[in-house]
Amino acid sequence: MRMRFSAAMALLVLTASAAPAAMAGTVPVDNAYTLAPLVKKVTPAVVNIRTQTLEPAVENPLFQDPFFRQFFHIPRNYQPQPREAVAAGSGVIINAKLGYILTNNHVIAGANRIEVTTKDGRTFRAKLVGRDAATDIAVLKIHASHLQSLPLGNSNKVQVGDYVLAIGNPFALGQTVTSGIVSAVGRSGLGIEGYEDFIQTDASINPGNSGGALVNFKGQLIGINTAIVAPSGGNVGIGFAIPINMAKAVMDQIIAHGKVSRGHIGVEIQNLTPELARALHDRGAHGAAIVSVMPGSPAQQAGLHQGDVVVKVNGAPVHSAAELRDAVGLIPVGQQVALTVLKDGHEKVFTVTIAPGTEVEPRRSLAQ
Repeated sequence: MRMRFSAAMALLVLTASAAPAAMAGTVPVDNAYTLAPLVKKVTPAVVNIRTQTLEPAVENPLFQDPFFRQFFHIPRNYQPQPREAVAAGSGVIINAKLGYILTNNHVIAGANRIEVTTKDGRTFRAKLVGRDAATDIAVLKIHASHLQSLPLGNSNKVQVGDYVLAIGNPFALGQTVTSGIVSAVGRSGLGIEGYEDFIQTDASINPGNSGGALVNFKGQLIGINTAIVAPSGGNVGIGFAIPINMAKAVMDQIIAHGKVSRGHIGVEIQNLTPELARALHDRGAHGAAIVSVMPGSPAQQAGLHQGDVVVKVNGAPVHSAAELRDAVGLIPVGQQVALTVLKDGHEKVFTVTIAPGTEVEPRRSLAQ
């Protein structure tokens, strides 16, 4: 949710619900429980991002009228100048020593200048290391000392009901911390990104929070805040974050190669419906059913067939076609993946090599 500056700014008055009397991460101070020590620990790793973008100028049709040009003394060779647009977002320091910062692709897309401001008020010109539109991840780099990074959590272990903090730069007001819980995990099919496996949270997220941190009460980064459902333009308690495991897989490729090399195994898949599970004589099965296998593809060479059901990728359970697609899409081209497949009522493991594939376009249809 990159926040564009405008002459008028809407100020939202939000009422925070009282925190439970004693929950993990809180510390008793003067007989009251507070998150202040945790907030003090993690906020230095979250930065504000300011971008400048040159937007093409739209010429007034009257400028094509010779009489209009003559009357207002407009030169014949006059050309409208591009307009400079300023926007704000957030980012998270991932590597303090090397100055790497993780943010959203839509925060910096099209920017000709990117500036990063740290919690202690220092501002640096940032270099774009690389970006991946399909997952909405971008990596920046700054040259600075005395930075602080956030330790990474394991987003595969995030559960509904976990307490979280959302840290970012909403409405360009400056660093802001909100709290809530994980409302859902594995959200997909929203039409926001090419690859979706979102953590949903009710911690307040607003325009300008994009690229900011979703932190658990252990002080670990578990997600990158990226989008909201916002019928009124502000927070309504439904926000989405990219799981850090997905973000890190993309980040590692960007740092190593400047881009993401995305591949495929050559199968068409669908969710394993109850009807299909009954047809396979395994009502308890879960995973992604293979609808067809491309001739000559890595999947065919490995021995996969129509009707097989993929239940694990590299040992991690797969519950849907979207999960399988996301998992395979994040594995670099040329690497091998171990697929646990339900075949003829028995589980078998197949080793498949990822082949070069086509890029998946993002589809940001929710509020950004």
